[in-house]
This record gives sequence, C-alpha cells and structure tokens, in this order.
Amino acid sequence: MNSSRLRAAAVVAAVAAAALTLAGCSSSPAPAASSAESKTLVVSTFSFGSDQFTQAVIDPFTKKTGIKVELDTGANADRISKLQLAGGVDPGVDVMLISDFYAAMGQKDDLFQKVDATKVPELGKIAEFAKEKSYDGPAYSYQLNGTMYRTDVLDKKQAEDWNLYGDSAYAGKLALPDIAVTAGQLTISGVGTAFGKGPYDVDTAFKTMHGWAPGILQFYSSSTEVTNLIAQKEIVAADALNGFATKLIASGQPIAWTAPSKGAYMATNRAMIPKGAAHTDAAYKFIDYLLSAEAQSASARIVGDLPVNLGAEIPADAKAVVGDIAADPIAAGYKTLDPTKIVPTRNEWVDRFAREVSSK
Repeated sequence: MNSSRLRAAAVVAAVAAAALTLAGCSSSPAPAASSAESKTLVVSTFSFGSDQFTQAVIDPFTKKTGIKVELDTGANADRISKLQLAGGVDPGVDVMLISDFYAAMGQKDDLFQKVDATKVPELGKIAEFAKEKSYDGPAYSYQLNGTMYRTDVLDKKQAEDWNLYGDSAYAGKLALPDIAVTAGQLTISGVGTAFGKGPYDVDTAFKTMHGWAPGILQFYSSSTEVTNLIAQKEIVAADALNGFATKLIASGQPIAWTAPSKGAYMATNRAMIPKGAAHTDAAYKFIDYLLSAEAQSASARIVGDLPVNLGAEIPADAKAVVGDIAADPIAAGYKTLDPTKIVPTRNEWVDRFAREVSSK
C-alpha cells in the first residue's frame, strides 16, 4: 500500500474510533449512512429534455432506491470523446444514454462493457428489437423516420411517397435532413431501399437525392430548424423523426406525420455502461428501472420518448402522431440498421453526401 493510502487508512481509523467513543457516550447512537447515500450515480445523457427526463425518471428512481443521480449532458460526439480520453479508466460516467450510431462507434473503440442480462430483470419485458445483440446495451426508446407535412397542402398518400421530394410542383418547399443528424442516415437508407438494392445502397440513394437537391430548400441540421420552417409554411414537407411533429400536432396546426410506404427505418437510444465505471451495481439498478413500465410510461408522457417496455402506456399525443405503429413498429414495417455496415463507412459517406447531395 502506498503512503497516501496508508494516510487515508489512518484517517478512516481515527474517524471510526472517534465515532465509537461518541456512540458510547450517547444515549441513542446516530444511524450510519446507507451505501446508497454515500455514492452518486453519474448518468450521461442528451441536453435536450434533460429537465423533463429528471422529472420522469431520475427523481422517481432516487426516491425508490435512495441512489442520488447527477446528470452529465451534452452532444453525442462530445460525450463519446470524453470516454475516449478516459481510456477505460474511471471515465466519470456510470451510465451513458446515447443514440445507436454513437453507441456502435463507442463499441468499435472498446469503450463499453457488455450489459449482463441477469442483472436487468426488466429486459424480459421489452421488445425484441430493443435487445439487439449488435449492441452492448439495450434500447430504452426509439425514433421513427417518416415525413412531416402540412395537411392544408398535401394528403397522406402524397406524403408517404418518396417521389414527393422530386416533385417539381413543390420545388423550394421541401426539406431533407443532413447526414450528420439521426434522420439523415435513416433517410439515405430509406431511399436506397425504395429505389435501389437496400438500406446500404448509397450509390443509388445519393444519385436519387442529387436529382432532388435543386428543389430542396434546406438540408437541415436541427429539430428547431425544420419545425420552424414547416410551422411558418416556408416548406410543406420534410423527412423527419416522429418526435419533431408531436408539439406541432398537439398545438392544432395543420401538420401531420406519416411513415413512408417503403423504406421505413428507425433509430434507437441505448443505455450503455462505460468501461471503468465506478458504480456498476447502481448502474444496473438504474438501467433496470429505466426499462420498467413505470419509468417508460412516465418518460413517454413527459419526455415524449416512445417506450420499449411492452407494458408501458403510450400517451395520446404520441398516438396522434404515429397511430398504431408505436404498439409494434416491427409489425408496421420498421427496421433497424446494422451498425457494422455503417460505422466503418461513415467518414466516406459523410464526404460523399456533402459533394454529391447537399452541395447541389
């Protein structure tokens, strides 16, 4: 044992001795602090909606278990970089909630440990797609790709057809996601499936989208950007995740969202445990609670996440956007993407998208 540890041990021994002396002099000894109270679980998550997530999941978890939680928020890329810098040694994060693509990137760099299913009983109650073996951690929510559109201009049949984005009648009134955002790869894979050989046929996808590009007002990079465009009627339709439409539809605006008739893909958000995490026992308790029907229902209602627990309640505002799809997205035709097909080619595809599509 090194000198610093010897000094620390001596301090601990002295404190313990003092505590025993005080206890002997007191008529009623003070209760010892519980192990839950002596640690703080650090959960790394998205900046957007963190207050709502705290209300829906964090506070009830702490109340139920006594385990305090500190949120560490930020962008996917920044949070992965933090783990890379730690190199698997005490990264300062116990649970990372992150999109599937970045989870796969982290796995490629060996940043996560495999979640032990025997320590997460709620895994037995979630949808099969959420337990995909390609990932080291389970999905706790998912997002569907489709078209958000103005119902005072378009009907559902028009909106669910990919050819809408090449229709000259709406040139300059359409938006598509940049490849950098979650919907970007889902769109590319959808176009590759609808017009080519499948979700990884980027040659066909990029060629098709290059033809559409002159009529695309914006290749957007944020949810705020695209929702503002459609709310202000600068565009009549945009390929977008279902969650982007929730508040607009709830507000009564003439806006709807629909799945594509072909090439429907979804993204998942995963719960991962970084290598070197300091509080793995508490991390497992948190993930188990996160997957419970109680937490999933609250998160769906307050945060807007689509739940993976089969017993969770799907709120009315989510049903108003996606209808029956949320009950079983796989049965409705949605598929997830294979991370092993995307991560190795990511940089090449990003460069090609900029040259062949978004630069027009």
